[in-house]
Amino acid sequence: MDNTTNKSSALFARAQQSIPGGVNSPVRAFRSVGGTPVFMQRASGAYMYDADNKRYIDYINSWGPMLLGHAYGPVVAAIQERAAYSTSYGAPTELEIEMAELIVSMAPNVDMVRMVSSGTEACMSALRLARGFTGRNKFIKFEGCYHGHADAFLVKAGSGLATFNIQTVPGVTAGASMDTLTAPYNDLEAVEQLVNDNQGAIAAIIIEPVAGNMGCIVPVPGFMEGLRSICDREGILLIFDEVMTGFRLAAGGAQERLGIRADLVTYGKVIGGGMPVGAFGGRRDIMQHIAPLGNVYQAGTLSGNPIAMIAGYTMLKTLQDNPGIYTQLDQTTEKLHAGLADALAIAGRPFVINRFGSMISVHFSDKPVTNFTDAATADNALFNRFFHAMLDKGIYLPPSAYETWFVSTALSDEDISETIAAAREWAGAL
Repeated sequence: MDNTTNKSSALFARAQQSIPGGVNSPVRAFRSVGGTPVFMQRASGAYMYDADNKRYIDYINSWGPMLLGHAYGPVVAAIQERAAYSTSYGAPTELEIEMAELIVSMAPNVDMVRMVSSGTEACMSALRLARGFTGRNKFIKFEGCYHGHADAFLVKAGSGLATFNIQTVPGVTAGASMDTLTAPYNDLEAVEQLVNDNQGAIAAIIIEPVAGNMGCIVPVPGFMEGLRSICDREGILLIFDEVMTGFRLAAGGAQERLGIRADLVTYGKVIGGGMPVGAFGGRRDIMQHIAPLGNVYQAGTLSGNPIAMIAGYTMLKTLQDNPGIYTQLDQTTEKLHAGLADALAIAGRPFVINRFGSMISVHFSDKPVTNFTDAATADNALFNRFFHAMLDKGIYLPPSAYETWFVSTALSDEDISETIAAAREWAGAL
């Protein structure tokens, strides 16, 4: 099924002549769900508008950062004002200090922060730091968790790789991946086995504390606590990849929401207000190993970019000063969950809705979805039909069954009702 407009189809055909696959990030190509990607021209609040000016209620929100909606006024104004000073210096600014101080004041267990330019860079750098701090090389990640496209992370990763059924990645050498150990998400016994088999060799365990790259997958009770205990016992650093969850699930991210202490945390998306940015931070004794203070090297010309910093600072200050935002996000997502559950039940097909805070996903499965295997064995062909039916009604969902949806405060009760009505119509027609 192809629900795209004439201009989007023409733009996609044109794009494929100069951009590999016609897109600059694979999941945008709609390969998983079929059809032609929709090309957007603008967005405001809860809505995106395509090249033909068709309106869509947005449940991607740039994959997380637009939790206050698109083109949030104070962020736009701050960017416009700061851009007049220059878009980049390649030299330090006071704004970088203010941004770091703000993150430290909001995030538990973060004493120092290093700014970078993407979530991939943040995770890559945090892992290098963990290796340098511990003097060990191996690390544990979880099947279906995506930590960016650095070589070592592309072993049984989720999201885009799952969408394209890529599990052995050309261009990634055996040497780059040999120190990557993988375990099923929510399987503490598997982690214990890996630790026992690699005594004294594991530098870190990295995890999405609430996974968003195989749909929304919530940690089962005791799982995170068990990881923390293992790390304390074995001298392993626990890295929370909060590129999606940081400052979205709570002012202090998943650490605050779950009540679990991480040694290092990676951030992205929200801390740039939608601009390209990332950061990693953690305990002072660990962060002091980063150059120029220590001998673990990390650098970047655009790290601490002033436009990204002012956008992120404005966003985070809004969140810090208005804690009721998180209550609103949770309530809106809960309302969406309840409405979708009622609507989809009409079809008589088994389904599971996973939700944590303002992250939510639908899986057409007859069993709980708690890890990547569960997500992969769901009826994802049925999800694809659901996706296109919703897109046709102006509801923009992630174009893959392996992605979480993100809710924003810009969504109105009417938007939620329209979304539920579209789902009900589809379910009734099955």
